[in-house]
Amino acid sequence: MKTIIEPFRIKVVEPIAMTTATHRDLALKKAGYNLFNLAAEDVIIDLLTDSGTGAMSAEQWAGIMRGDESYAGARSFFRFRDRVAQITGFEHILPTHQGRASERILFEIMGGPGKVVPNNNHFDTTRANVEHSGAKAVDLVVDVAHDPKNRAPFKGNIDIAKLRSLFKEVGADAIPLVMITVTNNSGGGQPVSLQNIKDVRAVCDEFDKPLFLDACRFAENAFFIKEREEGQGDRSVSSIVREMFDLADGATISAKKDGLVNIGGLLLLRDDAVAAEARNVLIMTEGFTSYGGLAGRDLEAVAQGMEEVLHEDYLEYRIRSTEYLGENLLAGGVQIIEPPGGHAIYLDACDFAPHIPPHQFPGQAVACAMYRHAGIRACEIGSVMFGQEQPPDMELVRLAIPRRTYTQSHIDYVIEAVLEVHADRDNLRGMRIVEQPPVLRHFTVRFEEL
Repeated sequence: MKTIIEPFRIKVVEPIAMTTATHRDLALKKAGYNLFNLAAEDVIIDLLTDSGTGAMSAEQWAGIMRGDESYAGARSFFRFRDRVAQITGFEHILPTHQGRASERILFEIMGGPGKVVPNNNHFDTTRANVEHSGAKAVDLVVDVAHDPKNRAPFKGNIDIAKLRSLFKEVGADAIPLVMITVTNNSGGGQPVSLQNIKDVRAVCDEFDKPLFLDACRFAENAFFIKEREEGQGDRSVSSIVREMFDLADGATISAKKDGLVNIGGLLLLRDDAVAAEARNVLIMTEGFTSYGGLAGRDLEAVAQGMEEVLHEDYLEYRIRSTEYLGENLLAGGVQIIEPPGGHAIYLDACDFAPHIPPHQFPGQAVACAMYRHAGIRACEIGSVMFGQEQPPDMELVRLAIPRRTYTQSHIDYVIEAVLEVHADRDNLRGMRIVEQPPVLRHFTVRFEEL
């Protein structure tokens, strides 16, 4: 069939407030032109993030009703643990309240001053937790990732030559682990090939270093491997997922993405000693090891979501619906990161607003214009998020699509709105920062229009 339909029926609906342009302009000024500061009720289509913003299934809500809220040894934990073990093969499975908590625990143990942590691209909280430990975060994505128009199938890959050069430059003792983000969020939601994970694994074995996955979108990455990588087309997504995890020594996961839940995270480990230390930190900062900062009902929802995300009809719908948005924007003359990623479409803000230089934050200008025009909230991924020390390689606006939340008519509305803003792009104005925090500034920074 040419039309890929949503593999679910709508059972519960939530009203959307249809605001006016005048209302949105006032809300934008009050928010300091930072879309994170907007009240959700002032947003018509919310594409700020796909993290924790999706719709849960009837079975997940049923699991919430079954949740065992015992402090220790709850049956909901054992269901959660057994489901994750079945999918990933890991023995040490620690629940956390979300992915950044897993990152904080990991880098408190394995990071520290003088350490260097390579990745294809660190996303914002990963980089912040690496650097908060005193370590240095280094991005080693393949060069083709910086070309928005290149349609290479695996633009999330780590450059193996760059990885080897880093080991030679800083010495193996300075590198506590190697990390791969799947899919590569900062680089346009682009996938990592199975062969690349194997190649990174070989380098890690050569230097006796552990390999970790930032596996927030592990199922989407596996679906891309099945669709795009030679020799993988006849395999099930679940078998590819298992091989990805089998190649790793650990993983941090925000279950708010491919766990299909609104809250939750995981830290997966193989090393007994590291796991013992992680449990101690978990107990001090998150909660006992059988709940890790989550209610029993949350553990039930994660357990069910981890099973549902591997349904291939869901993944086909998920990837195709994102592609639909991207290909329609391209057809209308809007340059995106090509090919379309799994969870989001990334607009090339430099191409969209070439008259706005990076130091005037073209991505933020485009995102604010989309909100003012149509009530669409998106996220800048460029000089606001990553440019405090030096400009990033690309200035992007991410349209992150919540899972099982919006229908095709919502996406058609987004397409129409973006094309209308693009047609009027010469009138967009740059931004100036008037207030900012020292770290993760994009969450609370305030601007004024130039």
